[in-house]
Amino acid sequence: MRLLSLTTLLAALAFTARAELKLPAIIGDNMVLQQKQTNPLWGWDAPGTEVTVKFGDQTKTAKAGTDGKWTLKLDPVPANAKPATISIKGTTAKELKNVLVGEVWICSGQSNMQWNVGSSWDADLEIATAKYPNIRLITVPNVGTQEPQQDFKGEWKECSPETVGGFSAVGFFYGRVLHNTLDVPVGLINNAWGGSACEAWVNRGELEKDPRFKLLMDNTKKNESSLTSPAAKAKYDAALANWQKQADDAKKAGKPFTTRAPGAPTAWLSGNARPGNIYNGALLPTIGYGIKGAIWYQGESNAGRAYEYASLFPFMIQNWRNEWKQGDFPFYWVQLADFMAEKTDAEQATASSWAELRESQTKTQDAIKNGGQAVIIDLGEANDIHPKNKRDVAERLARLALVKDYGMKLPYRSPEFKSAEFAGGKATVTLDTFGGSLRTVDISEVKGFVVCGEDKKWAWAEAKIIGKDKLEVSAKGVAKPVAVRYAWSDNPVCNLYSTDGLPVTPFRSDSFEMLTKPKP
Repeated sequence: MRLLSLTTLLAALAFTARAELKLPAIIGDNMVLQQKQTNPLWGWDAPGTEVTVKFGDQTKTAKAGTDGKWTLKLDPVPANAKPATISIKGTTAKELKNVLVGEVWICSGQSNMQWNVGSSWDADLEIATAKYPNIRLITVPNVGTQEPQQDFKGEWKECSPETVGGFSAVGFFYGRVLHNTLDVPVGLINNAWGGSACEAWVNRGELEKDPRFKLLMDNTKKNESSLTSPAAKAKYDAALANWQKQADDAKKAGKPFTTRAPGAPTAWLSGNARPGNIYNGALLPTIGYGIKGAIWYQGESNAGRAYEYASLFPFMIQNWRNEWKQGDFPFYWVQLADFMAEKTDAEQATASSWAELRESQTKTQDAIKNGGQAVIIDLGEANDIHPKNKRDVAERLARLALVKDYGMKLPYRSPEFKSAEFAGGKATVTLDTFGGSLRTVDISEVKGFVVCGEDKKWAWAEAKIIGKDKLEVSAKGVAKPVAVRYAWSDNPVCNLYSTDGLPVTPFRSDSFEMLTKPKP
């Protein structure tokens, strides 16, 4: 009994000696707190420890639970560009320095959001002029896991020519517009991961509850079982041995060898497509931090499942909102740009999974509250899935926020399809131009329309603007059109804009079955 008591006492003393106040990376020097709302702060300490936080004239306390975690909320304060200090005292003490108050945005998605300033157009000028100490940047590393993570390796940094080059270009340009327009500090949290699938950003448990995603989750479980099987390991071992032999033979012969080693079958398990992986590894450690909203650029990896995306994308947005517990915070996204070869055959051009993904993105505007879409069908590059003009992308996103969240009066929404009437061998198309009117760019002739008859065979069409929001569309050889589409291809040739300079949103009048709808 004495030995047991002594051992327990020594263990307790050792724990006390090691105990210290710890904070997650998202809460640190140089951070920006979201103005005009409560801001949660949290960390870890010895269970039962009372933690005291002082910020300005506020003093808040919390007690560490049995798991050591403590959480409290700071009262709302207005924007403040004067650096402040937050003092936190528990078992040990910490001071967070150079803290500002302003607007905080999450920057998420795949490679086009991850694409950095240093790889964008005018990178030399953008970096040299990025002297914005009141814009703060933090990047979350790419970690894919099924195990919920509480923290990540990273730190807030002042925006400068030394720090901006590797940061998300869309994120930085977006934040710069807000900073310059609103004249308040801006905090940007970048957690984008190139090639990531939408389902990887969602709480897996929530996906498994929804019958709409049964096929997705059934395929996931089959994939997990296959990739962890002895057969998969044996196949990989054989392929790796063969690759090593080829490499050795090339070295002996003095020949170059550039063939990449085969990927391990388990790579997908910790990658950016497995449902829940990015949610657990990169998003969860930031959930709860006070934000204004999120911007999103993703969809390329889900284009082959565009039909599913119409449900999955709004589901993901709602999942984030439910877990952040900040209500329906603003969520704005970028519609996919034009990409791949331009097709001259109308039938081939309209057989496009990318066009269907764009439609699913457009539909999300009606599926959720407080969202919006930036159309960039004119900013892509045929031979590069990563168009380098990120500044215009960000500025179209910023228009959404400036109008919907900050009360400015600006054009912000691309014209969208409203209705089509078919008579006299023509289609009369009406668009919602949101206060503007229609015009063409580059040439006077309207480009980008196709029509079809009851045989559903598409033909290039001629179109002319006949009013502020109307067009007349017809095609030789289609005597009785029943459907009309605009910019409905991977990389459409299209030139219809609003007079405000925003491109018309790709659309179709029909409800023909989607190519990406799963077959029985």
